[in-house]
Amino acid sequence: MNAADQWRPVAARAASLLLRYPDTTTTEALPLILDALPGLPDAVAGPLGAVAAHRAGTAIGTLRTQYVDQFDFRRRACLHLTYYTCGDTRKRGEALADFAAVYKNAGLEIIDGELPDYLPAVLDLAAEHDSGWQLLRDNRIGLDLLTASLNKDGSVYRHAIDAVRAMLPPAAPADLAAAARLAHTGPPAEQVGLQPFALTDLTGGRR
Repeated sequence: MNAADQWRPVAARAASLLLRYPDTTTTEALPLILDALPGLPDAVAGPLGAVAAHRAGTAIGTLRTQYVDQFDFRRRACLHLTYYTCGDTRKRGEALADFAAVYKNAGLEIIDGELPDYLPAVLDLAAEHDSGWQLLRDNRIGLDLLTASLNKDGSVYRHAIDAVRAMLPPAAPADLAAAARLAHTGPPAEQVGLQPFALTDLTGGRR
């Protein structure tokens, strides 16, 4: 990472915290996030600041209700990146295993209860290792579809995803076309007679 990109780990960590469930840890981190925003590019600082301000100015109970309603009950607003391209199929199990291998190769452990494609976890990886940025680039389609869903819902969290996308290179034409197809058809479904994937070493976490 060159000197011009030194802001990226800070931005990735801030985005991770703002996209996590609003518990005590993420709430207590808000002053640090707000202090860090002036050191980030405007295209990143502005969107992150909108989410941070919303969290700072909203009662914790309301924040938690909003978060659960947005991310736990809306399949098209899922924070797990492989869901957009794999759906609930065996292919997703393979994709999750590939994600887990990236963490292992980087010498980092996944927080207990989280799946390795959980966007805040991938952002934490990016804050520590270049391989996290590669995962984000490789799963740009999921980020684009998540943005579209959050925009449709009018969710404040659309700003956090906008910030993440601003940290990445522009989407390639092929990615835009693929995202448009998935937006129309939805994630893949398991073929008749096949059972959804199951991972024995990764459990829990929001899907």
